[in-house]
Amino acid sequence: MRMNGARIIVESLIREGVDILFCIPGGTVIPLFDELYKNGNDIRLIIPRHEQGGTHAADGYARVTGKTGVVIVTSGPGATNTITGIANANMDSIPLVVITGQVPTSKIGTDAFQESDIIGITLPITKANFLVTHVKELAVTLRKAFYIAKSGRPGPVLVDIPVNIQQNQTEYVYPAKIELKSYNPQEFGHPKQIKTAIKLIAASEKPLVLVGGGVNFSDSTELVNEFCNALNLPVVTTLMGHGVNPGREDLYYGGIGMHGSLYGNYAVQNADLIIALGVRFSDRILGDPRTFAPSAKIIHVDIDPAEIGKNTNSHLPIVGHVGSVLRLFLKMDKNVRDHTEWISELTRLKKKHPFTYDKNKFLKPQHIIQLAHKYFPVDTIVASDVGQNQMWVAQYFRFKQSRKLLTSGGLGTMGFALPAAIGAKIGNPDNEVLMIAGDGGFQMNIQELMTIRRYDLNVKMIVIDNKYLGMVRQWQELYCDKRYSATESPDNPDFAEIARVIGIRALTVNCPEEAEESIKELAASKESMLVHALVDPEENVLPMVPAGKPLDQILTKM
Repeated sequence: MRMNGARIIVESLIREGVDILFCIPGGTVIPLFDELYKNGNDIRLIIPRHEQGGTHAADGYARVTGKTGVVIVTSGPGATNTITGIANANMDSIPLVVITGQVPTSKIGTDAFQESDIIGITLPITKANFLVTHVKELAVTLRKAFYIAKSGRPGPVLVDIPVNIQQNQTEYVYPAKIELKSYNPQEFGHPKQIKTAIKLIAASEKPLVLVGGGVNFSDSTELVNEFCNALNLPVVTTLMGHGVNPGREDLYYGGIGMHGSLYGNYAVQNADLIIALGVRFSDRILGDPRTFAPSAKIIHVDIDPAEIGKNTNSHLPIVGHVGSVLRLFLKMDKNVRDHTEWISELTRLKKKHPFTYDKNKFLKPQHIIQLAHKYFPVDTIVASDVGQNQMWVAQYFRFKQSRKLLTSGGLGTMGFALPAAIGAKIGNPDNEVLMIAGDGGFQMNIQELMTIRRYDLNVKMIVIDNKYLGMVRQWQELYCDKRYSATESPDNPDFAEIARVIGIRALTVNCPEEAEESIKELAASKESMLVHALVDPEENVLPMVPAGKPLDQILTKM
């Protein structure tokens, strides 16, 4: 069938099962939007208020559904406005296909109106990117883009399509299968390595399972739970790994790293074997890499061979899909060493050092998040922003299912939570979606409140307002003798009033006595609603391992 490039794009999206697009039109994508208009209702268009917001929304959609998020924007500033969202997805291994318009092929390189070299700009932050220079290449390029974005270690792929390619015609043939000689992800771990791993697990006296984001995004959380239950193995998580829920609570020891639990970090530092599943071993997890898990051998399972041995030594690397490796682990003989003493040691520490905070006349952010955990359903999707609010969510909101915590783990993107919550609600409309953000991050994409109103989305929101860029202020307290340079925000607006003007229910809470009723009302609301929580301005996230220090050098007070 002969058709123009714009129609080829639409047909290809339908073939890939795309039914949601996060997009903003512009000059170089007019032919594409015209075809989308003619197509009718097969694909729903979500128009955000900013391209960064749209890219984060596609990211949130991908995180909760497991599908590939798709973004369409115009050339020049439209394309460059997606950069932060693309980099965020790249760091956290989120599948996106970003389609950008481009000036005509005859104008590329002439500094034409709204031209930017988006291929060159995004080369370091995409899994792959393509400039389509002939309409005959368009269908196969899109097929490659979706295959690369979702397979192996997921990530963002950008396809740059000049406007004349959208207008030109050719015969449409969509490849049924793609094979790339230079790209062949290894799904199954090496049998010899797995056999060795099983021997190490069986012989270990103090084993520890370390779960990363790769477990969530490979939908392997239940396999981890089964593995821990079957072999009596304690488990900890990275920030991105929250969601595991073994049958016995005494096998779960929370998050580790800079703001992890004291008992979780203790487990890492005293284990004799760490089974790391889908973990990047970032600096926020390692602390001082020279002292990380000094007594442990590390079995590192990851689908990306580049991550193994990158930041810490792995004694036994296994390259493969986490789920396929866990299924083989579950076949091992269950007669392993008795871990009762090790579990009891960790349990005593867990009871002795729970997460806690000082209560005074101020409303505490930890209290707000505890109440949210109490009143929202267990399958609530929480989109947290970056900074103190992010760490308090990780500490005080117990996630028991996969794909329920959405947060910017690698890039640390302030402004992520609000649009990510929008994408999550669109992708999973039957679940409660709760956004938790600090005052600083919330303002960075506050325009997306209008997207919530436009599409009548039932998104619940809590803004933790301490009148500071809180995490930076905390570091300034620790390292700069309270010289709060450029972090104070005494002129914050009334976020509840802003929400009400847009047409969203809102209330303000500023004292502990009002907190419970406010969060109960938020959880019970049948429409979108915002709670503006005015909290203790100098509350800190504790415990804390100072940057670059060993995980056992942990601060419990400033």
